[in-house]
Amino acid sequence: MSVVSQPLNIAVLTISDTRTLENDKSGDYLKEALTSVGHNLYDRDLVKDDIYQQRAVVSKWIADKNIHAVLITGGTGFTHRDSTPEAISVLFDKEVDGFGELFRQISYEEIGTSTIQSRAVAGFANNTVIFCLPGSTGACRTAWEKIISSQLDADFRPCNFVKHLVES
Repeated sequence: MSVVSQPLNIAVLTISDTRTLENDKSGDYLKEALTSVGHNLYDRDLVKDDIYQQRAVVSKWIADKNIHAVLITGGTGFTHRDSTPEAISVLFDKEVDGFGELFRQISYEEIGTSTIQSRAVAGFANNTVIFCLPGSTGACRTAWEKIISSQLDADFRPCNFVKHLVES
């Protein structure tokens, strides 16, 4: 994979009632993936699957003009504790409607109809793009490698998100 020409500052948030930063394989994967192409890991955190804890961290990050993107892993399923879409989507100024659809289309090839249980979403808030991903490392890999990495690359054509994230 090539190095990006315009590095972005990216924050990673893991939503989990059971993991810690020491055993967070999905967050570790995202950190390695984004830094390996030249982006900067600006901040990283882990919170319980609680809508107010999630909103507090993400609100702080979207208010920080130095953060261009937020990657959230976990809390997008159907258990009674999964609340990431409800917690985060209210912060969006605009939704990226096609993200969840494309993620599920690609995931279908990997996990079949189980993909309908993914509530992956994305949107923009205060010129920051936010991606809410399932908690599995495989799902994070799929989202990063097949969708997110190219959209966070200023050289990807015909279009990418970078021009919406970086002030000219």
